[in-house]
Order: sequence, then C-alpha cells, then structure tokens
Amino acid sequence: MPELTDINQIPGIFRANAQDASAGTGCTVIICPKGATGAVDVRGGAPATRETDLLRPEQTVQRLHAVVLSGGSAYGLAASCGVADELERHGIGLDVGVGVVPIVGSACVFDLACGDARTRPDVSMGAAAARRALDDHEPFETGNFGAGTGCTVGKSAGLTRAMKGGLGMGLCQNAQLVCGAVSAVNAGGNVIDPATGEVVAGVLDERGTTTLSAKAALDLALAADPLIRSNTTISCVVTNASLTKAQATKVAQMAADAYAHTICPTHTTNDGDAIFVMATGDVEAGVDAVGILATAALEHAIVSGVRDAESAYGYIAARDLA
Repeated sequence: MPELTDINQIPGIFRANAQDASAGTGCTVIICPKGATGAVDVRGGAPATRETDLLRPEQTVQRLHAVVLSGGSAYGLAASCGVADELERHGIGLDVGVGVVPIVGSACVFDLACGDARTRPDVSMGAAAARRALDDHEPFETGNFGAGTGCTVGKSAGLTRAMKGGLGMGLCQNAQLVCGAVSAVNAGGNVIDPATGEVVAGVLDERGTTTLSAKAALDLALAADPLIRSNTTISCVVTNASLTKAQATKVAQMAADAYAHTICPTHTTNDGDAIFVMATGDVEAGVDAVGILATAALEHAIVSGVRDAESAYGYIAARDLA
C-alpha cells in the first residue's frame, strides 16, 4: 500500500471542516457511510459529549456513522444534530424499519474565550461540514480550521500567557494496516513532541517570548486551584482494521497514552478529553498492533495541531516564536 497522507484515503472514510473564522469556532466531521465499529474513551473530568453511553461494548448498537469534533463547549453539540440530519437525507444510518437513524458521536472543546463567545457551531454548520465531507472534493486543512479554529494551549498561568492551538492529523501504517487520527488540541498545559522532548507550544514566559519548560508549566498547574475551565483535547482515530466493539474500546484506551506522551498535564477535572475510534473492518490485525499504531498516529496529530496553527485572536502560534 502506498504511503497515505490523508485519512480520506482509507476506503470508506470521508472528512471535512466548517468554521466561522471571525468568531473563532468551528467543527470537524469524520463520516463512514457504511458504518464503522465504534468505541470511545473519555478521561477528562468535564466532558461535553454525545452517544458515549451507546458506544460501550455491552450496548447493542455496533456501528458508528460519524464523529463530530466541535468548538462551542456544550453548545457545540448542536452541530452533531446537523450532521445527523444531513446523513439521513443521504439514507445513511441504522435501519429502523421506518427510516434510518444515523449514529453520530460527538465531543466539544471550550473555545468560548477565543473570538466571539456568542457564536457557536450549530445545526447549519454541522450540516455544511457533512455535505463537504460527502462531496469529498476539498483538501483537509489543519491548524486554524474546523474544531481547531478557536483552540488554545498553555493556560496554566491564565489566558494572557497562552498560545494558539489547533486541529492536527497524523497517519501511521504497517503493511496493509493503517491508523489515522484527527485531534483538536485545546490543552491547559504544554504540548511536547515525544520524539524529541521539545516543548512545541504551551505556557509562555512572563515576556511572552518563549515557552516554559514542562516542569515549570506543571508547577504553575499545581498552584492553580482549580485549573480554568478552558481545556480539553478531543480526537478521532480511524483504522481499516477489523475489530469488535470491545477491541475498538481497548484501542481507544491504548491511544489515550498519546495524551500522556504529548500533553502535560492532561485528563484533569476541568478537561473534557475524549477519543473516538472508527474501525472500517477491511484488514485483519491484532488489537495490540492497532493500538500501538493508533497511539503513534494520535501523537503525530496532537503535535501537528500546534505546529500547524497560526497566530490569531491575540494568541501567538508556535511557528511565530523566535
């Protein structure tokens, strides 16, 4: 298999963004029209989510048709209703005899402090993102797009020393097995490249010219009681592996290690950290192999989210630091 550069190169996967750049918010949708085996792992203490109970291994519904990553805090869950409406118009969803019910999972980040707090992803924005995904003609832009539009990182010392976060994507392959990840990075602490140990973005020093070390940022987080409610990193892992719902859940749990490898601190009481998994079922693979690849892909996506971000809304991006 040739090296892939976009998750829509995984057969059966479609993706797109929609955003209001002037308001500093947006949403990202990942769709599998035939349905993918779905799972989720939620580790943050303050999640804003949809259909996470349904995705537990013991529940009866097995297939997930879309995942929506959104800004807008809990208000942004409305975007998933627009995605569901658009999928129904295309006949995509669980056949219930009198029609179809699309199974749409969603998680949101708190971006209300970035841009216009009164404007949030809504039904129309979700529907627009779904239409773009199904048209499958647009390039997938990372950084200040989709759910990454209003993301910020490094908020342990307050928003005045925070940096711009964003949307990232990563892909990892082993022979025919592919795992891709999309992540909206809105972390409270530093984002670290696990390959080098470098702080890519996070809490700025008092002059606003460089990032603090991971330890210094963590010391600030320990002094903050509690951390401000403006954190959360939300992600979707897609793979062509054939997995049961329980196996996909284990992959989501393994992939959560990527958060620990790249974000310090993470999974706090004021984070809404969540990871969805969509497995299309085309390639036989061991659960551990999928989990290892998924973790690596998600690490790349998180680092990509801050490296691809551009300075905006008064927050400097990693690319613009000296």
